Amino acid sequence: MTANLSLGLTIVVAILPILVTLAIGFLAGYRRDFDVLQAGTLIRLVMLYALPLTLTASILSTPRSQILAAGPIAVLILLAMVGSYFAMLGFMRFIAGRPLNEATILAFAVSDPAVPFIGIPVLGQLFGSASALPVSVTSLIMNLFLVPLTMVLLSGSHSPGDDASPTIAHDLKTHLGHAVREPVVWAPLASLIAVLGGFHLPLALRSSLLLLGHATGGVALFASGVVLYSRQMRFSPIVLATVATRNILVPALIFLLAIVWNLPKPVLQESTLTMAIPTASISVVLAMRYRVLERETASILFFGTLSSFITMSFFIWITGA
Repeated sequence: MTANLSLGLTIVVAILPILVTLAIGFLAGYRRDFDVLQAGTLIRLVMLYALPLTLTASILSTPRSQILAAGPIAVLILLAMVGSYFAMLGFMRFIAGRPLNEATILAFAVSDPAVPFIGIPVLGQLFGSASALPVSVTSLIMNLFLVPLTMVLLSGSHSPGDDASPTIAHDLKTHLGHAVREPVVWAPLASLIAVLGGFHLPLALRSSLLLLGHATGGVALFASGVVLYSRQMRFSPIVLATVATRNILVPALIFLLAIVWNLPKPVLQESTLTMAIPTASISVVLAMRYRVLERETASILFFGTLSSFITMSFFIWITGA
């Protein structure tokens, strides 16, 4: 009885703040205190400054031995994100018969959990400083691979007879080069190299970096709530299928894979719960930019985040986190 009560309290403490902060952002949008453009500015603050500072401080405070042991987590997250992307892309394009741009945005919504936003408060609550590793790995995969590839597929339109390969390769190189210059990419990479080289961040400097870094989760969730209000949500079969795949199927497969590979419990917990996080708001940003499935993508974000209270609670329970 005491164990169940403790588990329930852990779930509430980890997830309830997400819903409350999203609701506050939604209310701010309803009151016209913030609009989509202002929400975009807040997200830019998070991605350029707050999140890189958080990842830098957390990684530089992590023992080198712990980072060296994080290989299995990185492999599982890579398999989950890249595998689900191409599986959803292929299914929607060749089996469901969706246009390439629609299949691409749905694949991105399935493969891209809101780890930089929701992962900071949830995984930090559950795993402490160790949560910086799955957050960093997810951010790197998203920014170095998924976002550039998605933008290429969404923007790529070529006339019959054109040789598209050089153009696609050039576009991918351009987006990849832009991604590498993003602080959310090079900051954790530089921090990982520094830790492996034996550098450890002094406590006073860590506190200085986290003063702004602590704003990451709250500001990002607030901005996501504003974005949610700005779009008319609609429940449909494609929304249900995408949410179920993102929130249930992907983490369940990673959970089973970790069991089959007989990986240590911390690896199973961190990888499964990282993949149990609902889709990121950047999918809505891309949908708005390329004018494809805007309402559906916003609905996936809304219903996915709302239902994550139940689905993430289930995975927290089943993994014993």
